[in-house]
Amino acid sequence: MTLARFAFIKAAWHADVVDQALKGFLKVIPPAQVDVFDVPGAFEMPLLARDLAATGRYAAVAAAALVVDGGIYRHDFVAQAVVDGLMRAGLDTGVPVLSVSLTPHHYREAPHHAEIFRAHFVTKGREAAEAALMIVRTRARLAA
Repeated sequence: MTLARFAFIKAAWHADVVDQALKGFLKVIPPAQVDVFDVPGAFEMPLLARDLAATGRYAAVAAAALVVDGGIYRHDFVAQAVVDGLMRAGLDTGVPVLSVSLTPHHYREAPHHAEIFRAHFVTKGREAAEAALMIVRTRARLAA
């Protein structure tokens, strides 16, 4: 039996935090089964998620980003567009697309605050991997 492959997309903004989600993901799914893709920011994730899902190579796609209020634009609009786009990518392709995209109400670029979010992203990455595996198993049962 061929092992399932998974795609993991990560946004470069706040990479020191976002990259931790991949670490959590790889604690559950072996690195040999995961292809990693970088994008500039969260807004670029849905298009790549759709393209990766449409290849038929992946059992699931996970996408990670940290969307924070930079004071210049309404980050909640960006966050909503990203989550809606990721959901649409999954629905349009029939491949599960999981979001590890977080939008905290308050995020400060302080070492202590960043450390809290880094730890949280490890947890969220692990949860995304567990969800991906559960969805793959459930869909396999439905297909049988």
